[in-house]
Amino acid sequence: MSCSRIIIRRRYLSSNTAEAFIRPLQSDPEIACLFLNKPQTKNAISRRMLEELQECLYSAKFRDKSIRTLIVRSTSENAFCAGADLAERRSMSPMDVNKFLADLRTTLGQLEALPMPTIAAIDGPALGGGLELSFACDLRVVGHDVTKIGLPETRLGIIPGAGGTQRAVRLLGLAKAKDLIFTARMLTASEALKWGVADYVSTAPSSGFDCALELARDIAKGAPLALRAAKQAMSRAMDLPLESGLDFERASYEVLLGTKDRIEALEAFKQKRVPVFKGE
Repeated sequence: MSCSRIIIRRRYLSSNTAEAFIRPLQSDPEIACLFLNKPQTKNAISRRMLEELQECLYSAKFRDKSIRTLIVRSTSENAFCAGADLAERRSMSPMDVNKFLADLRTTLGQLEALPMPTIAAIDGPALGGGLELSFACDLRVVGHDVTKIGLPETRLGIIPGAGGTQRAVRLLGLAKAKDLIFTARMLTASEALKWGVADYVSTAPSSGFDCALELARDIAKGAPLALRAAKQAMSRAMDLPLESGLDFERASYEVLLGTKDRIEALEAFKQKRVPVFKGE
């Protein structure tokens, strides 16, 4: 996938007062976007944003069964998430900070555990908790002109506190994760791709979201139940011994054999047409 074609122009509302909200795409109703909407702070994560993110994730998991792929993105151009809201943090008591970190851990865990594939569309700085948020997504797509991607916490007297030390190791391997966190280095889009932080980088003039949408459309061609079963099986791979993982894969496979989507796929193959999946 080249991600070189401009798929859709940004025409998203700034009038929405929510700091996070979820909305299906009119052009692709099976694809939803989880918007970060705090442009004045480059979507720095506040307590309010966390509460609204949790509501969005609950809706995606339990209320809207039509979502086949979820894209996490910013409402504003040249932005993704600049990490925690440090201005708000300065006014927090130690108890407030502990609760915020616990809520952030829970929220990113909920994002990671969503049953459908998720994509982070990074079109601006992804720093600290913002990069950790992207690590909780299945795939990361970065705009070609992004220049600030990293975990700067050690330069601020702390460490990544929203899963960064754990998910970075699982994603990058121990040595690269140590390098990224010890040095607090900032990666450009092309460097993030080389490091394995990014899975795709857009080609100019396309944005990260353009590329993410192209990827989401490819994913959404799959049967919804199969996509969810595949994600569940792969997500368990790191936690299970190989034989146990193979048993889990087999159990996940067998559940799909009697589904209407499996029958539709076989009929479509026989009739040489594109299958119409319904998630049944």
